[in-house]
Amino acid sequence: MVATLVRGLASTAAAAATALVGGAVVTRTGNVPWVRRWSRTNHAGEPVTLLEGPVAVGALAVGTLVGAALGAPPSQVLAVGVAGVGSGLVGAYDDLHGSAQARGFRGHLAALRRGRVTSGTVKIVGVGLSGLAAAVVLGRHRAAGLGLVDVVVDTALVAGTANLVNLLDLRPGRAAKVVVLLAGGLAGAGGGPALGAAVGSLPTDLTARSMLGDCGANALGAATATAAAGTLDRPARLVGLAAVVALNAASERVSFTAVIARTPALAWLDGLGRDPAPGGPVSSEPGPG
Repeated sequence: MVATLVRGLASTAAAAATALVGGAVVTRTGNVPWVRRWSRTNHAGEPVTLLEGPVAVGALAVGTLVGAALGAPPSQVLAVGVAGVGSGLVGAYDDLHGSAQARGFRGHLAALRRGRVTSGTVKIVGVGLSGLAAAVVLGRHRAAGLGLVDVVVDTALVAGTANLVNLLDLRPGRAAKVVVLLAGGLAGAGGGPALGAAVGSLPTDLTARSMLGDCGANALGAATATAAAGTLDRPARLVGLAAVVALNAASERVSFTAVIARTPALAWLDGLGRDPAPGGPVSSEPGPG
């Protein structure tokens, strides 16, 4: 128990330190040509960088390696790494090459029916495959063995959570706070790297100098869900999946920002620590792509 706690704290601290240092660096390199490709404009008309996302993925990887060095179960390390890094890579592709011509699952599927493969479609497939790979790794090391139901549930939970966190990346610090809340209780069970990466991302995110984008939001959401999938029993995972599916479906018709603004407790938490400047970063693609 003590070793697990120490391992979780160490992986969290390593990821947080990496994200803090990386965030400080990328927010000071705006004039470098390749860095400008990652620049976006927020609601207030101010520039922000999406490089917080790649930094968060790097921090996640560092935290995972530290956990492995301290004796984390190989299946846990591999599953979290595959889900987080894989989802982050396809998210980065969407950050750089995505467009607003198709939004949400329905928009991307409609485009696919017309014969057009959007960057969002690539991301949906990539995140799904990353979740599937993580689910297979987890399933092979469960006491009950590999079960098709578990693989399907875990794949959907990882992919759905990755997209849900991305949907919340619409105001400074919002997505990172959600990851902190979700991963906080999983630090000793593989959630430490995601927790640390989210904590380390908050200083520049809350001040609207950077944002996670699809890359960081997808990666941290997928890694957090993978840690949960490796810890919770099947009934708990089914409940979690139902909540994730319901929220993703609701996002097609309901504005999360409007709901948060109308709910005092959520509005307080959402604004906690945020820079008082108006507006905030807009996700490069609010839905799955």
